Amino acid sequence: MRKELIISFDLGTGGNKASLYSSQGKCLASTFVPYDTQYPQVGWHEQRPEDWWRAIVESTQELIRTSGASVDEIIGLGISGHSLGAVPIDKEGNLLRDQTPIWSDIRAQEEAAAFFEIIDPDEWYMTTGNGFPPPCYTIFKVMWYQTHEPEMFSKVDKILGTKDYINLKLTGIIKTDPSYASGTGIFNLKNNFYHKKFIEASGIDAEVWPEIVPSTQVLGTIKPGIAKEIGLNPNVKIVCGGVDNSCMALGAKNTKSGRVYTSLGSSAWIAVSSEQPVLDKETKPYVFAHVIPGLFTSAVSIFSAGTTFNWIRDHICQDLLIEAERKGIDVYTLMNNVAAKAPVGSNKLFFIPSLAGGTTQDPSVNIRGGYIGLDLKHGQPELIRSAMEGIAMNLRLRLDLLRKHTKLEDEILFVGGGAKSRFYLGIFADVFNTKIVKTNIDQDAAALGAAALAAVGCDLWPNFLQIDNIHQTQEEINPTAINNEKYEKLLLIFERIVQFQSTIGDLSHDINIL
Repeated sequence: MRKELIISFDLGTGGNKASLYSSQGKCLASTFVPYDTQYPQVGWHEQRPEDWWRAIVESTQELIRTSGASVDEIIGLGISGHSLGAVPIDKEGNLLRDQTPIWSDIRAQEEAAAFFEIIDPDEWYMTTGNGFPPPCYTIFKVMWYQTHEPEMFSKVDKILGTKDYINLKLTGIIKTDPSYASGTGIFNLKNNFYHKKFIEASGIDAEVWPEIVPSTQVLGTIKPGIAKEIGLNPNVKIVCGGVDNSCMALGAKNTKSGRVYTSLGSSAWIAVSSEQPVLDKETKPYVFAHVIPGLFTSAVSIFSAGTTFNWIRDHICQDLLIEAERKGIDVYTLMNNVAAKAPVGSNKLFFIPSLAGGTTQDPSVNIRGGYIGLDLKHGQPELIRSAMEGIAMNLRLRLDLLRKHTKLEDEILFVGGGAKSRFYLGIFADVFNTKIVKTNIDQDAAALGAAALAAVGCDLWPNFLQIDNIHQTQEEINPTAINNEKYEKLLLIFERIVQFQSTIGDLSHDINIL
């Protein structure tokens, strides 16, 4: 019997992961090809779209070579793309800028300020759900193009997202989907269309924005010349795909209202799927339309989780780094072992993990990290454990925000590199007072989500229920009542410290000592 296989691309900030899936959703093989981010000026974060394409081609070729799969068995392809892209193309589909700003680029400060002289910021947020700093969103980057690069902008026919540019390269078709459109800064979340009032306020022609189609819609097949270049059969069907946040939500089983997951990587976020977006003018959860019609994925975050723990590793655990290299073992295993020697609460040593500053869920973006309550009795075990507890408690404050606005299921799936440690997950279970689940999917949630879009779009699956069958539980950790009781008391102090650190951060920010 002929196999039917799917390829997914997880086009991330650091590179592209190409994965091969069976028709049942089992990952058969994957490859990763990185690309660089350029920082030409302060606040400018750029990548080369042709680097994305090179990574797509190389990872696909390597995937086919190493998997041994027959290209004739691959019938569908779906893409998850990193968000808030602003790729300008002309009428012939030619790229108009060698490097384009990515999601974290914040150069468009003046453009955002000018927009909000016309549009009320609260109205904008409550309509779009765009809770990142406004200059990150596509509309303001495009306004910057118009102001600072008028000659280039005069040639613009369309502005594309990251995965939509790859879809154009593959098929010659220009479309986007609701999930990616919801990061443009001009998308009406609840009504699923570009918001005319915001478009008019921006001064950007409405025609530059691609038509919105379902994430599962088949755009077409691969152009013959491109199929030869990439190494695939030209009959492969390409579905529209989705933004990474929403593809990850799909791959992380957030297929029903109330399901929630935590991604624990360099940064960390908690996201819930719900039938209504979670919107709050004060704390500004960031919301994307889900790739599943009728749902939204709303998230709260901290900017530094894994990067904070890496700082602890590099500056406080150099002896463990040496030992790990000598023994040929993972340094994080040693760090966990040392941290386990400290009691719950790390002998009242607190750690604020905001080494990369604050999000909109913090009292101030100027908050910075620190150890609070250092005592001569504290040693390396407390220094490591309190950092783990600080990350968990900071995320618990975010979790409580979601709990205020929507009903959550009584378990949280964890994905990402930080989810590898049972000890660490145990801390989260006790701090969150919630069952923590880890499955076999781990860091492949976005890739699985993109593959699932292709499976539904190519009629291999009737719906997304198969996602639940693919997840196999590896860890299931319930909170310990006595530990949670201790953390609840410590959380009251932790929240006060966050307030104080934010105030100190503001004072420090306003002082020039150079």
